[in-house]
Amino acid sequence: MPFHRLEVFQKAYRLALEVHRLSLGFPPVEQFGLAKLVRDSSKSIPVCIGEGMGKQESPKDVVRFLRMALGSCDETRIWLDFSKDLGYVSVAVHRDLDRRYREVGRMLTGLRKRWSSGSDPAGRPSSSF
Repeated sequence: MPFHRLEVFQKAYRLALEVHRLSLGFPPVEQFGLAKLVRDSSKSIPVCIGEGMGKQESPKDVVRFLRMALGSCDETRIWLDFSKDLGYVSVAVHRDLDRRYREVGRMLTGLRKRWSSGSDPAGRPSSSF
């Protein structure tokens, strides 16, 4: 399945754009620190999904990249915690982003489990793709 069609990719991509725009409002001292870190980790999620789905001939590679995407999802949540605790992101914005990143994480976990079990996202056996 092309990665652009995956709902988890679409959600992660939209979140990365939102986090990027949000981080541009961080103080200048943070633009090459915390702001860059949260931008990089948030963008890594859809990038890893795309790269993994480009390796569908090797389900083990797909699973490996989905694990990396999940790790980047958790990393982004931590950087957002720092952003909130340092006062750069409001509690309400943080709560919303954290909820949405938890959803992406659950979706990535489900997708990884399907690929680990030998099925693609549509539930077809791995031998059919």
